[in-house]
Amino acid sequence: MLNSSIPTFEGPVCPVPLRHEEQIVIGHGSGGRMTHDLIQKIFAPAFANPAVKDSNDSAAVGLPAAAGLQGRLAISTDSHIVTPLFFPGGDIGRLAVCGTVNDVSMSGALPLYLTAGFILEEGLPIAILEKVAASMQAAALEAGVYIIAGDTKVVEKGKADGLFINTAGVGWIPPGRDIGGQLARPGDVILLSGPIGAHGIAVLIARGELGFEADIHSDVAPLNHLIQALLAAAPHTHVLRDPTRGGLGTTLNEIAVQSQVGMLIEERSVPVLPAVRAASEMLGFDPLYIANEGKLIVIVPAEEADNALLAMRKHPLGSDTVCIGQVRSDPPGRVLLHTLVGGTRIIDMLSGEMLPRIC
Repeated sequence: MLNSSIPTFEGPVCPVPLRHEEQIVIGHGSGGRMTHDLIQKIFAPAFANPAVKDSNDSAAVGLPAAAGLQGRLAISTDSHIVTPLFFPGGDIGRLAVCGTVNDVSMSGALPLYLTAGFILEEGLPIAILEKVAASMQAAALEAGVYIIAGDTKVVEKGKADGLFINTAGVGWIPPGRDIGGQLARPGDVILLSGPIGAHGIAVLIARGELGFEADIHSDVAPLNHLIQALLAAAPHTHVLRDPTRGGLGTTLNEIAVQSQVGMLIEERSVPVLPAVRAASEMLGFDPLYIANEGKLIVIVPAEEADNALLAMRKHPLGSDTVCIGQVRSDPPGRVLLHTLVGGTRIIDMLSGEMLPRIC
């Protein structure tokens, strides 16, 4: 018999049909407003159940009572596409493992197991697949998780950009730990674990289409050990989130909407590597909307902010952690940026697509 805390679910709610003339476009995968709208119109109604009602990166469910365990499970799934398959600082395999480990970890869970599904394009060299598999195993060892199941499918040449990977992750949330995007409160402090934008720019440069080179490496990394160090020092942390697709700006907006709070961010406090800033200016991009794969947003009560900051700075992946702003009551669901010149502007969700196929 399962634990009574496991919610029951009678079946999916039929979504409101999209108009026949609407089609999927690249912007639907951007992580910005188009992605958000697609989720709300299609996936949220179709897959509605109590476990996913808070719209976090993983779902928390009960454990079987027969196992004699307390706490909850964190479960997440993600699909990974990137061009090229290998880029400075990482590859699609490392990206797949770290991305799912991080999604599970954003609920404060201890990630335990992963599954992996591979869509392989006809003509993909075996040597490349071996290299990707080795990278995945190395990343799993780094995170301290096991890849326990998998599946492989092959499609015709030209149908899969070489390789797509789907991963699912399972973790354990200790009793009493409650972390989620809906829990930000006015007065909370917003921390960021380091410079933003390196992953998106590194992938774009690796394509060789920009006509310039720069020494920029992706930040892709498993964040679970950093998070556990943080939670030991700041056990009442309210929100954890990794700003991947859509970047820091979109992620903060998602949290502000979930919690119905406002946020004020200090532009001077948001770190951006000089090379990333220069490339962004050349390309006309805003670093606030460029994807990251190894950065952590922490929203913590003010009384635990100093402890959280110190603990994160002691970890290699959090040595550059800074305070970037504060949660406020107003305007609810809005993120404001206090600019370098002293003004204030609204930071909205990314609209459409900035950098395709980067995560």
